Amino acid sequence: MGTGTDTRISDNGRIVTSLDRIRCLSIIAHIDHGKSTLADRLLEMTGAVDPRDMRAQYLDTMDLERERGITIKAQNVRLEWNGYIVNLIDTPGHVDFGYEVSRSLAACEGVVLLVDASQGIEAQTLANCYLAMESDLTIVAALNKIDLPAAEPDKRAQEIERVLGIPAGDVLRISAKTGAGVRELLDAIVDRIPAPKGDPDAPLQALMFDSIYDAYRGVVSSVRVFNGVLRSGARLRYVNAQRDHDAEEIGVRLPVLTPVATLGPGEVGYLIAGIKDVGEAKVGETVTDAARRAEALAGYREPKPMVFCGLYPVEGDEYADLREALERLRLNDSSFTYEPETSGALGFGFRCGFLGLLHMEIVRERLEREYNLSLVASSPNVEYRLQLTDGSTEVVDNPSSMPTPQQIEAIEEPYVRTTILTPTEFVGTLMELSQQRRGEMEKMEYLSEDRVELVYVLPLAEIVLDFFDQMKSRTRGYASLDYEPVGYRRSDLVKVDVLLNATPVDAFSAIVHRDRAYEYGKKMTSKLRQLIPRQLFDVPIQAAIGGRIIARETVKAKRKDVLAKCYGGDISRKRKLLERQKEGKKKMKQIGRVEVPQEAFVAALRLDE
Repeated sequence: MGTGTDTRISDNGRIVTSLDRIRCLSIIAHIDHGKSTLADRLLEMTGAVDPRDMRAQYLDTMDLERERGITIKAQNVRLEWNGYIVNLIDTPGHVDFGYEVSRSLAACEGVVLLVDASQGIEAQTLANCYLAMESDLTIVAALNKIDLPAAEPDKRAQEIERVLGIPAGDVLRISAKTGAGVRELLDAIVDRIPAPKGDPDAPLQALMFDSIYDAYRGVVSSVRVFNGVLRSGARLRYVNAQRDHDAEEIGVRLPVLTPVATLGPGEVGYLIAGIKDVGEAKVGETVTDAARRAEALAGYREPKPMVFCGLYPVEGDEYADLREALERLRLNDSSFTYEPETSGALGFGFRCGFLGLLHMEIVRERLEREYNLSLVASSPNVEYRLQLTDGSTEVVDNPSSMPTPQQIEAIEEPYVRTTILTPTEFVGTLMELSQQRRGEMEKMEYLSEDRVELVYVLPLAEIVLDFFDQMKSRTRGYASLDYEPVGYRRSDLVKVDVLLNATPVDAFSAIVHRDRAYEYGKKMTSKLRQLIPRQLFDVPIQAAIGGRIIARETVKAKRKDVLAKCYGGDISRKRKLLERQKEGKKKMKQIGRVEVPQEAFVAALRLDE
């Protein structure tokens, strides 16, 4: 274990923990491989939480995380084990939240790589492990769920050695549920993960790797100190924001927030500086002394939104509430973007960018739950690059802002490299699905006799709608998916407009591949025919590419019986009444507007259909 003394006295007489007594690590794994359960056992075994207060998924504080059984926000906690301080950061496993993982790794020296002993290596296991290797972190591999009847620890350890190059003999066997092997894992963490480096006498450099907004105290930031000492009450400089603030309170999560006087190099804690403006405490910010300034730490990639959709309040007067909710949520999750937009059909709203579909669902659900809003979301889109006939380039993430077909020379769309790990029996059906979605196979590799890795290059637009659901249903939930962007490629895309009574409805426009345009138009028109209430005149519903109609349905008019009082008598009188009714309907059709009820928008834009 460590060699140094337990503490050292700093200049001002305060006790600062010796660097070689500190370990900073993250737990990384595929979704549902037991990260949060392992965090629970570590909290229990190190005595951080009173057994009476213990509950499952202790670090997952959001209702959504508990209901879905997934981690959305990275969490951190300080544990003590055999005289060592272990700073633990629990990270999410879903592909959309890979961004949370990358920023957590920036604050660590090592990771615990958790693999399910029954399922083996999955797509996100690989992606997160490569992230850790890129950051040059020490990896402690552990097979979890060895208590399951289906567990095959020896076989899976060999798989880890073959795919990731970690010797099978070094892979620990644990059960986060029963606690078996967790003490040995704690010892391995202390033995194998290197102590942080840092100079307490250098100017302060601390990295902000997470922030949450507290209505009473402002922004509560999670920080990792690299150099210098962070002192309570000190005047601090936020390097990227170029603002000064006072450290009102600093402390550590035990996991209850506990104030301390100082945080030295290698320590992880929280900082409250009375910041009320959410934009001033961005994740990736470097905090230093206002008097003795240091350089900014090398940040990590700014997350780039991949999927865009419009969010509109059902009630128009909730627009201001939606803007405030987005501002607040943006602090807790700085990986989505938003800007105001107006739709002729839906009124005022915001165009939002997300990392993926699950991310979009989570943000929308959080807005509705935490801020009591009722929202309509337009169809998800990706960002297209247009080469125009005048030689210029334009970026479009909303079909309604697309120029006319005559102005467009070519359209490029984003492509992603998709890695699918699947049992061998489902290879055929997954290849068929990927080819239907315009995919090109790059490689197919057997990881073991019963598991295959398929790598396809696919257009992102084909993935964002229902690729994940289709993949899961075709493989009974056994396949796993990860993707990374590989740039833009030229495609034969067209914009399909939906017209009601010859008036385009921007909310229903979509950019689709030319081969799929007719199918989309037919589906949308027949769906809307069932949803739009009958008017006093015929309402044609048309799908068009430019000026060419490709599909049409008609909502028939309501008809008043104008002949009810005509018993027998002259036929010309009846004709006259019918002609007058016909004239009235014709005039009504010219001046009449079709009001689309809100329910029709919600139903037509339902993402899961």
